[in-house]
Amino acid sequence: MSLFRRFLVIQALLFWQGGFLFYAAVVIPVGTRVLGSWAQGTVTRHVTDWMNLIGAIALAVLAWDQLADASKSGRKLRWGLWVVMAVGLVALTLLHVTLAAYVDGTADGSSFADFYLRHRIYLSVASIQWAASLGYVATTLRAWTAKPHAFP
Repeated sequence: MSLFRRFLVIQALLFWQGGFLFYAAVVIPVGTRVLGSWAQGTVTRHVTDWMNLIGAIALAVLAWDQLADASKSGRKLRWGLWVVMAVGLVALTLLHVTLAAYVDGTADGSSFADFYLRHRIYLSVASIQWAASLGYVATTLRAWTAKPHAFP
């Protein structure tokens, strides 16, 4: 069961954070060149719903692994990084609602400056979440390879 659980952790992180990295580094620049900035934004507006759902599922898998792992190695740090990713996901989900209203043209009293500020905050939160995920991977791998403690 431990091997299966760890396999799911890796797959969940690859799908969530790997997907985020690929989308941000490749899809958005290519889509912007091909479709234009605004059209790419309308695509991203819908992709983000899926990324948030994937993130929620991934966080559940990560929590399951941490609860089932008997290793004490890095436990507090892993949970701390998990909390940063979870709070980041909640913040991104809430910000997404606001940004989607701008993209859909339904935001009241909206201006490009308002959208730009909120989008910058969104990108900052996503970057913090991504950095936390890198730390989480390193800490998790270390915990998985730690020698178990002998109990008297």
